[in-house]
Amino acid sequence: MFQKSYLMAALLASGAFASASGYAQAEAQTKAQAASEDSVERITIQGEFRRMTIQEAPTSVTALVAERLGQRNALHLETALNALANVNFSGGSSRARFIQIRGVGERSQFVDPIQPSVGLLVDGINYSGLAQAAQLFDISQIEVYRGPQSGRFGADAMAGMLVMESTQPTRETEGVWQLGVANYDAMQGGFAVGGSLGAVGRARLSVFQQRDDGFITNNYLERDDTNNRSERNIRLNLFTDLGSSWQLRTTIHDLHQDNGYDAFSLDNSRQTLSDEPGEDDLDSTAARLALSYAGRLANLELSYTNLSADSVYSYDEDWTFVGIAPGWEYSSFDAYRRDRTDQTLEARWVSARPLTMLGGETDWVAGVYHYQRDEELVRDFFNWDSYQQDQFFSTYESRHLAAYGELAQNFTQNWRLTAGARVERYDNPYQDSNGVQAEPEDTMWGGRLSLSYLPATDHLWYATLARGYKAGGVNGEALGKVQDTELTELRDYLLARATFAPELLTSFEVGHKRVNADDTFSMQVAVFMHQRDDVQLKGWVNRDQSFVGYLQNAAQGNAYGAELEVNYRPVEQLELFTSVGLLETEIEGFVTEDGVDMSGRDQAHAPNYQYNVGARYAWSKQLSGVIEVDGKDGFFYSDSHMSRADAMAVLHASLKWQAEDWQVTLWARNLTDEDYGIRGFYFGNDPRLEYVPQTYEQYGEPRRVGVTFNYSF
Repeated sequence: MFQKSYLMAALLASGAFASASGYAQAEAQTKAQAASEDSVERITIQGEFRRMTIQEAPTSVTALVAERLGQRNALHLETALNALANVNFSGGSSRARFIQIRGVGERSQFVDPIQPSVGLLVDGINYSGLAQAAQLFDISQIEVYRGPQSGRFGADAMAGMLVMESTQPTRETEGVWQLGVANYDAMQGGFAVGGSLGAVGRARLSVFQQRDDGFITNNYLERDDTNNRSERNIRLNLFTDLGSSWQLRTTIHDLHQDNGYDAFSLDNSRQTLSDEPGEDDLDSTAARLALSYAGRLANLELSYTNLSADSVYSYDEDWTFVGIAPGWEYSSFDAYRRDRTDQTLEARWVSARPLTMLGGETDWVAGVYHYQRDEELVRDFFNWDSYQQDQFFSTYESRHLAAYGELAQNFTQNWRLTAGARVERYDNPYQDSNGVQAEPEDTMWGGRLSLSYLPATDHLWYATLARGYKAGGVNGEALGKVQDTELTELRDYLLARATFAPELLTSFEVGHKRVNADDTFSMQVAVFMHQRDDVQLKGWVNRDQSFVGYLQNAAQGNAYGAELEVNYRPVEQLELFTSVGLLETEIEGFVTEDGVDMSGRDQAHAPNYQYNVGARYAWSKQLSGVIEVDGKDGFFYSDSHMSRADAMAVLHASLKWQAEDWQVTLWARNLTDEDYGIRGFYFGNDPRLEYVPQTYEQYGEPRRVGVTFNYSF
């Protein structure tokens, strides 16, 4: 059934290829050459080994540029993700930390260290697992790479990678001031300025602060700011020429996030009853030095990165107050304090001029990579064995060493074969205050093989076979719970899940990209299928108020689907855009602790369809407006229970007035004030109902309206 469905989807997509291609060709033959300001924008991406346009990359990749982000006043990555085909995210925090691409990706982190399936790079710094740091002010574009990217980025990119780049400095002094206000007592303000510093080089500094009260009213405390957000972000990029061939890029980041966390309600509403609201704080500093040498035969790139991230994630575990249901109630508070330090060292050689091989030109890349992460956790929690507050400690040392390479062989002017591979060794010692000690280690490999056909400029057909991977690990929480008196009958069950193996993802993708001759129409479409082996899925043990999470390997996970993106400018004043993602997934060989076989069911956070459709209209050079809709099918919240989010369709609009250096934008997100779920759990937590299990949901943001002022200089 799975294979038949895939073949049907492939045939339908092939028909879409043909019809869209024919339409683009007809347009190219009948339209005159348009002026540059009326053209569909050609975007250069930086996430590949070499800079190239989207139309040249043999993979499904989307780029959202700063102008598009400004249309919806997107200040954080989570505000932009619903516009992307086959990309989802999870809540359970004040800001989305974890992202899913094509149905693959983590959704939360509590006790145990994890390795994300979807990575995040900001200015070349690895923020994987820390997506709450993805602030968007002065970000020039977001690049989203779907499918396995391990050959390029390693273990953090088994399912895909997001790459964010700050606005680059120019030699002329220029910058922007921004101020804004919105409902929920939101305020934002910041500036970015860049230019030449003489012999020091070109630099750009951005400083931004935002705050709001959150979208929650705490009826017990009579407050509307227990889920508030206060975030400050500073970025500096400096480019220094050290001679005719050497250049040094220095990047410094500083982020302070002081957020409340009070998101879940016993009544599944935006009114909570917590007497001890939590926090979701992050203080991170990062620096990166990237030295490049432009040689005659090859370019050398050396980089060193250091990141320090201290976080606090806490919450009122009972979501309520003492006295709500005497005789049934409990009261506890859970807090996770993590100190994380990352260091990355990489050396890469990239051919400066192609070699002549096999009758054509050959470009090559070779590199070595070392990554280490040290993480310390202190958990303050209520111990139900001793009936008192307790502490838990753990340390985790992750070491990754990799070597990689890639060859791009041009057989003719139209045909290109790209082959790349990466071999990575990991060693991840773990120990904790429960006496658990383990040292998972293994060697993994991944890469890609792509065949590209370029019949004309800005036309690409491609087929890509790719393999991604992520490391195995230890279930420290589960091992530490084997002595709990409430879980005695599950001792053998938990011991059997002490560790979990690496996961592999193999993907096959075919696609087509083109821009028509007069630059008024662009399209990219991809059809894919992938298979996951030794799938790492999250399981839970729930006994009364004892919760134990663990990862276990299911036998297999399968998926197939498609992505389509179209931009079209039929007349000078009007631009139409759409993206559509289709996805079918299934789990094989996963049985929950209570004996439910989830085989054949969709994977968690994997909606069957997603779309973004909209239009931009310019009444004049000064006045323009945008209206767009994000849509998403319902999806399962977890692999271990059957609770689902409802389908959603969320309307956004903006109106921009611009005169010389001034710009004023009136914007609105979720105009119809729809409630849609971004995280869900299934268990009993309401003492008024004697802890009958039910679904609890966290909702995405409600209706947001505001105005933003920009002054450019």
